Amino acid sequence: MKRHTVTDSPYGPLTLVADDGVLCGLYMAGQRHRPPEESFGPRDGTLFGEAEEQLKAYFAGELREFTVPLRLTGTPFQRLVWEELRRIPYGETRTYGRLAAALGSPAASRAVGLANGRNPVGIVVPCHRVIGANGGLTGYGGGLERKRRLLDFERGAALF
Repeated sequence: MKRHTVTDSPYGPLTLVADDGVLCGLYMAGQRHRPPEESFGPRDGTLFGEAEEQLKAYFAGELREFTVPLRLTGTPFQRLVWEELRRIPYGETRTYGRLAAALGSPAASRAVGLANGRNPVGIVVPCHRVIGANGGLTGYGGGLERKRRLLDFERGAALF
């Protein structure tokens, strides 16, 4: 059964969703591809202690890799992309093409981009670390300004 809570962050409120107690969603306000609120289940702040503590440590600059258990629901290809996203080190970026090549499908950069955009657990699964082939910022479900701020933060350029 799904349950959710809302927690504050330097990027605005974050909605955390758990399915049978396992984090399956993290959505920003106004995020593209955000599921409807009614799909999040009842509000229950008792299930999210570990996720909230890790997010707090991340935003304090004390955590670089999330270990909170996740339940990622998507197609087999989407799940492969999301697992590859988790391999991008803190403070670094990868292009869509490089991710596609790492998956053994160098011509699939567009499909990688589509899967990246459907990432259900933003920040924890760091889709913000993916950039265009020319090094520029490209689409981000939470908005390009948030993406820029997250990347700057991870590079040590932004303090809260």
